[in-house]
Amino acid sequence: MGLTTSGQPLNNESFPMHGVPKKIILFRLDNKVAVVTGGAGGLGRAMAEALHDAGARVAVIGRSERVKELEQHGFMSIRGDLTHKGEPARVLSEVVQAFHQLDILVAAHGIARRGAAEDFSREDWDDTLETNLTSVFETAKAAGQHFLRQGKGKIVLIASMLSYSGGMNACAYAASKGGIAQLTKALANEWAGRGVNVNAIAPGYFETPMTQALRDDPKKNQQILDRLPARRWGKPHELAGALVFLTSAASDYVHGTILPVDGGWLAR
Repeated sequence: MGLTTSGQPLNNESFPMHGVPKKIILFRLDNKVAVVTGGAGGLGRAMAEALHDAGARVAVIGRSERVKELEQHGFMSIRGDLTHKGEPARVLSEVVQAFHQLDILVAAHGIARRGAAEDFSREDWDDTLETNLTSVFETAKAAGQHFLRQGKGKIVLIASMLSYSGGMNACAYAASKGGIAQLTKALANEWAGRGVNVNAIAPGYFETPMTQALRDDPKKNQQILDRLPARRWGKPHELAGALVFLTSAASDYVHGTILPVDGGWLAR
């Protein structure tokens, strides 16, 4: 905690700076409504829980039955396949009808198909790009239309370490996540001046079902650990701070950034 010019502690409710409201709550999401896509498991569920813990009412969108399990933990759940035409607009409309409000979108859904580029099938390529990039754009577009009408809103997309590098045996995934990084910047360029924040988080190597095969492979697992300055895989809950920052008032002047949460991976 810092100090004011008078030597008093500076907290997140009192900013003695010109032009800043006398009382502003940073890093809290009370009275906000958030949507998390792909929130039934892995990083998506951890992010939904982070928003909930910060005070938001959270609706989780997923295409598996597991999404219904979250209702017993205080979440609204909606089953839907966002790759289907019209589904992003439908599910977001359902959230608005339920809460009469929408403030935050976290687009965390995605798939990973691995294989050598020379053998990679067109079907796997199309599925990956449709899920990880096209449907993310359509979901952000539907949320953006709502946010632009109300003059404010927060959108967080999920990038990757493969937004920065090509990886190995993951050509479609790398292409889709490179696209997410550029989409984040493109949407921010168009919408920042109209009250909508668009940013992305780039998770590093986290312990999720999607990375199970890598962690189970002794050689690949050790290669990853050897490069990581943190010397360990990330835990899903360790995305909470970055996510709450990018969805709260603390990031009101942050636009078009890709925030790595990577245990130092990119520093190497």
